[in-house]
Amino acid sequence: MEITPSKLVFHELIGSNVKVIEATNPTLNDMSGKVVDETKNMIIVLKEDGTERKVPKKGSSFVFQIPSRLSKRHAERYVKVDGNLLISQPENRTKNIRKIHMR
Repeated sequence: MEITPSKLVFHELIGSNVKVIEATNPTLNDMSGKVVDETKNMIIVLKEDGTERKVPKKGSSFVFQIPSRLSKRHAERYVKVDGNLLISQPENRTKNIRKIHMR
């Protein structure tokens, strides 16, 4: 399934590469890794050193990588996302994409 920057927030984030641009906890700024889990209020990131860090969605900004195989342009793309847009149970957030396609 194609992922566009405008619809990234409605897709599954687990498995995505992410970089934390801004967080309420300054020690999380500029941290990057792979999303390994997600809750309503947190994104759990596996860093390259093998440690997992929980990043609150509220008050954070992220840059997600859209792999070339899922991009319409067949090129790697990066999308900045305000974490407040992601606050929702993941299963409910992904259901909302169907509502958009029905309009």
